[in-house]
Amino acid sequence: QVQLVESGGGLVQAGDSLRLSCAASGRTFSNYGMGWFRQAPGKEREFVGTISTSGSTTHYADSVKGRFTISRDNAKNTVYLQMNSLKPEDTAVYYCAARFGSMTPYRYWGQGTQVTVSS
Repeated sequence: QVQLVESGGGLVQAGDSLRLSCAASGRTFSNYGMGWFRQAPGKEREFVGTISTSGSTTHYADSVKGRFTISRDNAKNTVYLQMNSLKPEDTAVYYCAARFGSMTPYRYWGQGTQVTVSS
């Protein structure tokens, strides 16, 4: 089992920045690829980005590319989502997820943290 706990959400204004954290416990963190997803009210959950086990490879949704950055600190068992130039359409509950390696389905999910961007 891998337990994931997100933090860092809040209410910000358009153009502001916010950094989310996701602390993992339970298994060897460096064996797990990590992803960030989000779900806005009335919408399906959508992919935000992913980072490989070593942190050397990242991929982003087009909607956040150039504004969001995912990083990880395997010594701290934590993955981060740095969000810059936030827009009202970024408002959502943000979830981190873990999968063994980089090709398996995401199996473990956090409880989510709310991000609200006002215009």
